[in-house]
Amino acid sequence: MLNADRPDFQALTELERVLQHVKDELASWRRRALTAETRRAEMGVDHDAVASLERIRELELENERITGRLHAARNHVDDLLARLKFLEEQVVSEDQAR
Repeated sequence: MLNADRPDFQALTELERVLQHVKDELASWRRRALTAETRRAEMGVDHDAVASLERIRELELENERITGRLHAARNHVDDLLARLKFLEEQVVSEDQAR
């Protein structure tokens, strides 16, 4: 019986393959972590990710509030334009009646 045919040898071969895959994955995660740490260092010590997320949320809420005000202002302008159009039509019809 050849070593390659033995179940324990096949299991060891499979284990080596799995361990190589884990090693490659670990190396990939390490590279990603080092890249993230480098980017974080470039941002400076004053950079706070949690504070940044909170600021983003605040800005999103403010944006929603401003968007609502903009829609309300747009509706108000549309109402004013409709009134002006009505008044212009009234003036034109009065001028035609004279």
